[in-house]
Amino acid sequence: MRLHTILLSLLFMPFSYAQVSSSTSPPKLKGQEASREIAIYDFDALEPLLHTDSDKIHIVNFWAMWCAPCVKELPIIQEYEKNDPNVEVLLVSLDFPENIETKLKPFLKKKGITSKVILLDDPGANSWIDKIDPNWSGAIPFTIVFNHRHRSYHERVFENIEDLKSEINKIRNKK
Repeated sequence: MRLHTILLSLLFMPFSYAQVSSSTSPPKLKGQEASREIAIYDFDALEPLLHTDSDKIHIVNFWAMWCAPCVKELPIIQEYEKNDPNVEVLLVSLDFPENIETKLKPFLKKKGITSKVILLDDPGANSWIDKIDPNWSGAIPFTIVFNHRHRSYHERVFENIEDLKSEINKIRNKK
């Protein structure tokens, strides 16, 4: 078993008893205040958000407040989203559900993050990590860039907006 997968599984194990079904109300739209609701999803509820039937570019970023590289790239992703109306961003927090009000919302407000955020609370990391990408070790940040035709996976930090733009253009320009 991969070390990162084991660590991620252990991280979520104590908090696995209140999984949310796919009937969870959808996350609010981007541009919200920090007082917004942050929906808690299990993997079954999240999985449909990892696919699209459109040409629109989707960016799904797995991150956590305790991950310094993740925090470093959040403003880059958000800046790209603000400059490109043809992209949809979903930030999937791997933080603890009990910290939404006391830590996550204040963090998002302090950092000025207005992109759509949900929280993934699913202890089955050994299963869902491989369902997302069998090559993903479980380390974060991890980003998926996709439309209905193509998809790319990035187990790394986007260093700047040009770096992210380059990866998005690879998806847009693929035939």
